[in-house]
Amino acid sequence: MKSLIDMLPAGLFLAALYLGDIYKATAVLMASLVLLAAWYWWRDGKPHKLHTFSAVVVLILGSATLLIHDSSFVKYKTTVVNGIIALVFVGSHFIGDKVLLQRIPQQVMVMPDSVWRRVNLAWAGFFVVVAVLNLYVMHNFDDRAWGLFKTFGVTGLMFVFMLAHLPFLSRYMQTDEAPPKAG
Repeated sequence: MKSLIDMLPAGLFLAALYLGDIYKATAVLMASLVLLAAWYWWRDGKPHKLHTFSAVVVLILGSATLLIHDSSFVKYKTTVVNGIIALVFVGSHFIGDKVLLQRIPQQVMVMPDSVWRRVNLAWAGFFVVVAVLNLYVMHNFDDRAWGLFKTFGVTGLMFVFMLAHLPFLSRYMQTDEAPPKAG
């Protein structure tokens, strides 16, 4: 359910893009991201870092889009957010004793530090690829095609990337099953 709620601003953006234009869609995206971040803050009693960060970035770039009447500003949001996330993933290799993915509470994954580091770098690389792909799509396709890429393409790429990890990570999955008794 959380994933569907998190996708609501993107869905509203795409609907406004197809029913109106990039500028109406930008205003819808700005309002919906601020409302989403505020709702999570109200519900959990504290702001969610990623939602708040996304809302701030879209407010800055969306405001520039609306004030200057240039759609490229809001289109840079995907590149900026994914680029910064990639930097955070890479930076976690140098700050603290655990990489970012290792700091997320894990009950089912038990991996050596070297594996955590490789997986963490793979995710950093993924976010760089998405940032660069966004630049390519925004400069070579129209607003609607870019909107489809931003809404469905990025989500689809993330899903495929996660699925591609499963065979590798499955050997580190912990199960609750007791080992069979010798007998």
